[in-house]
Amino acid sequence: MLKHWPPLNALRGFEAAARLGSFHKAAEELHLTQSAISQQIRSLEGFLEQPLFFRSGRSVSLTDAGHDLLSTTQSLLQQLAVGIRRLEQYRKPNQLVVNTTPAFARHWLVPRLGEFHRLHPEVDLWLFTSDEIPDMASQTIDLAVRDDLSAQAECSFRVLLEDRLYPACHPRLLATPASQRTTLHGEREMDWSHWQVQGGADIGQHSQGLNFSDPGLLLDAASQGLGIALVSQLLASQARRDGLLQPLVEQTIRGPKWAWLVHRDSENDPLTRHFCAWLEQRLSPGGDA
Repeated sequence: MLKHWPPLNALRGFEAAARLGSFHKAAEELHLTQSAISQQIRSLEGFLEQPLFFRSGRSVSLTDAGHDLLSTTQSLLQQLAVGIRRLEQYRKPNQLVVNTTPAFARHWLVPRLGEFHRLHPEVDLWLFTSDEIPDMASQTIDLAVRDDLSAQAECSFRVLLEDRLYPACHPRLLATPASQRTTLHGEREMDWSHWQVQGGADIGQHSQGLNFSDPGLLLDAASQGLGIALVSQLLASQARRDGLLQPLVEQTIRGPKWAWLVHRDSENDPLTRHFCAWLEQRLSPGGDA
């Protein structure tokens, strides 16, 4: 890692000049003088010890190093802008930050959020999805709802539902001989080895096929008729109702446990209590999970 970084202003000046192809236009966009832009570029070239622009009179063009740095700088500034915009979420009144997996958000939570919003329009919900389990001690998250949680310090932990898994495919594949169906493979409990260990019936699954690290994408692929998959009863409920999935057998096996972590600083907050009560009711038996 670099011990010293070039000044952010110099990078902004370079990006504008490179994008616009003109020091003069960059100065106008950034409300600076042209000499200030020129000085920023010279300082950046001195820092990098190589030229970034070819200069010919009033026109400038990028060197190879300049082209390389432009893509890096634009990506950096874009990420910085997004990160700064995200900080505004923490200043909003009635903000509730909920973390979950992309699969749970897409296949279960988002289709039901309209109901929660109608019941509690005062809650300014920020849905923060991640593949990694959040560190509730270091991240500003009120509540996490996931299938990969364990207890963490300063949080209350509760199992909400024990999922069940079953093999399924799009109804049009049922007429296809089992030997000709593509097998879709997931990870963790959605791996076919879990089905076999739990005593699942042989339904013609193969060791080769298509592989998915995201259970949500696995479910999408099965719903679109790409092959047979071991799917979550919870996440597949909407696809079943829409007629996009059909179980291959009646048998189900034990799946992951869906649980929540609620930070103790948020436990008594009315916003958190409203969301937890709604979530618990929807995931309970008869709650149309």
